[in-house]
Amino acid sequence: MADDDFELESLAAYLHLGVAQVARLVERGKIPGRRVGGQWRFSQAEVNQWLEARIGLSDDDDLLQMDSILQLDESSPAFEPISLVEMLPSEAIAVPLMARTRGSVISDLVQQAARTGWLWDAAKMIEAVRQREALHPTAQENGVALLHPRRPLTTILGHAFLAFGRTERGIPFGGRNTTDLFFLICSINDRSHLRTLSRLSQVLMKDDVLQELRRAADAAGVREVIAAAESSTS
Repeated sequence: MADDDFELESLAAYLHLGVAQVARLVERGKIPGRRVGGQWRFSQAEVNQWLEARIGLSDDDDLLQMDSILQLDESSPAFEPISLVEMLPSEAIAVPLMARTRGSVISDLVQQAARTGWLWDAAKMIEAVRQREALHPTAQENGVALLHPRRPLTTILGHAFLAFGRTERGIPFGGRNTTDLFFLICSINDRSHLRTLSRLSQVLMKDDVLQELRRAADAAGVREVIAAAESSTS
């Protein structure tokens, strides 16, 4: 068994669900797993990909359910509430982002993120994000893309944060529609990545939030939109 594999009990703890509840999901084929010696085993990478796919395709009710799954009990010493606006510093916001192609969006937004001083190897992040986009584009039909590497790049980040860029016009980015709003998720572990992705997806489901982001005049305006949107969805 690989070091990062879960057994049924450890997967339940990771998902913050009951063992019986996880067992039912597994038996119904809802969670990817395999039997080894008569016991269920689960790859952490496959579980995280399953969660990410659920987040990306879910409606508002499903996102609330996924958000509750990913939240730790507040009594746990490991509980850390997520604040998107606190994760999004002004230095990491480009309004406008002058890129005009898919490749330049990735490189320019990563370079914008590096201005925080919290990203130590921009070239490595650019390559990781490009590989993730080649695997499966993160562009959504609402004109938003949630860029991130396939796995958190802990060794090149000071701590978790977000970057944001808005292009002057929509760019073909792998979805059926063009994309003009781009977030870069820089996480330091899988759980915080999934919780951030879930929270961000939930906030961006609302059309009025997207319109406000498209009208924001500067970085301060972008942060105000995110803060107001978080307040209304908390």
